[in-house]
Amino acid sequence: MSREIDALQHFYAAVNRNDIEAITRDFDPQIVRIEPEGFPTAGTYRGIPEVQQHVRTGRGTWAEGSCETEGFFVNAEKIVVYLYAWVRLHGATDWTGGRFADGFVFRNGKIIEYRSFGERAQALAWAGIHDQDRHPG
Repeated sequence: MSREIDALQHFYAAVNRNDIEAITRDFDPQIVRIEPEGFPTAGTYRGIPEVQQHVRTGRGTWAEGSCETEGFFVNAEKIVVYLYAWVRLHGATDWTGGRFADGFVFRNGKIIEYRSFGERAQALAWAGIHDQDRHPG
């Protein structure tokens, strides 16, 4: 799974640099992005152009900040990434953020599904990872 984790590290580094072209390096052309209800840009996005625009919209709200990885948890083709985001939005003076998780599905070395979870436990359940099985990748 090191190739997949390298791909995810590249993805988050590109997000932090606001390099929208680079984020798609490891996306399958038919990628599906799911952001849950209650998130700022909730919805389902399909294909590289829609997912790029979705990330561009979300990342474009940041004046400064980052989204840092805190752990990778693997179950077969699914990887859960623990994240810590700390950002200052355009026009704001206060910083905001918190801990959450993203989930990815890989097929043939490409990301075919990318979803976010407000609660880390939800991401682990989605991936079929139980606490006793949880080992950082």
